[in-house]
Amino acid sequence: MADLCDKDGANRLAQKIQDFWRKRGFDVVVEMKDEGFVSTMRSARTDVRSDMVNGMPTRMAAAEAS
Repeated sequence: MADLCDKDGANRLAQKIQDFWRKRGFDVVVEMKDEGFVSTMRSARTDVRSDMVNGMPTRMAAAEAS
């Protein structure tokens, strides 16, 4: 199983999310945020954050909206 909490995994996940919604005509901004060492995980953690609300995009892609 891929680790989605490290920097590489978070980057892959962010790209998948953007690609998924872009194919459906939505523009989603996804960012990664380094959270540092987490004792319960025994490693550093990278969070994936987006501008979506309740898992849904908030705006159509620029090309589609025009």
